Amino acid sequence: MISETIKQRLATIEQLPSPLNTMLKDLPIEQLGYFSSTQVDDMCQAMTISRAELGLVLLPLASSFAVAPVSNFHVGAVAFDSAGNAYLGANFEFAGNHIGQTIHAEQSAIAHMWQRGATELALLVINYAPCGHCRQFINEVNIADKILRQADDENSHCQQDSVDTVDMAHAQAIHAHDHCHAPYSGNKCGIALEYAIEDTEKEDNTEIVTGRYAENAAYNPSLPALQVALNFRRMQGKDWQNIKRVVMVETTTNFSQVENTRSLLASINQSTNQDIPIEWYKGSANQSYLYNLQTHAIISVKTKHT
Repeated sequence: MISETIKQRLATIEQLPSPLNTMLKDLPIEQLGYFSSTQVDDMCQAMTISRAELGLVLLPLASSFAVAPVSNFHVGAVAFDSAGNAYLGANFEFAGNHIGQTIHAEQSAIAHMWQRGATELALLVINYAPCGHCRQFINEVNIADKILRQADDENSHCQQDSVDTVDMAHAQAIHAHDHCHAPYSGNKCGIALEYAIEDTEKEDNTEIVTGRYAENAAYNPSLPALQVALNFRRMQGKDWQNIKRVVMVETTTNFSQVENTRSLLASINQSTNQDIPIEWYKGSANQSYLYNLQTHAIISVKTKHT
């Protein structure tokens, strides 16, 4: 469902300099969080500005996606990949939950870029100096060996096209688990959130949003799988409430994300009074199945051992 809050805030488009406001005003909300390199070049040429300058101009648009019930302080960020595509990000806070669950705007833009399959961060534009938390998160992109690279399918243990699953939510959660970034703890985690859609013409009236764990060497700046999924949902201009189903896959080591995930889900679903159970599966690179820790059900997986 398209967010009414974002709809109201997008009146800011009219305040953007001409001709940018004209170029953007007729685009659907779903297309205002991401711009292809062609669109970026067209906007830069129309305004005779650089990509960095365009990023600054787009910051008010990026901040319109923010959710800040605690601070009431909306922050925007714009990330450009090496191909010139632009990915907007904003800060997200969660009322009634630990402030440490917050997604910072810099994290949002980078995670948005990662979820769309980008491979290299070339430029990050923000409207305030990054905090130490975000500096460490950004540094991970610089020091990691292609942190934003998709995992090599030949070294992938739980491939989406080789999974015997009951439904797509299982398959996509497994795929997210297998393509996360957890080089320090080895605690891989992927999640799939299932939402109902209003398009009655479709035989399947659900849509799935996935998230994968983005680990940081300092641990605290890491971005959990649920936050990555919620961030992507919001940057598509959609509300993240009214989740119908949650499937989570973990290769647990010394910790688990399931309790923090359960707590945050309870917070964001407060308005609907829904208690959404997590279908929680334990995955392993050395096993040929996923084990549901609650129902004891087994999902068969064809693994590749490396």
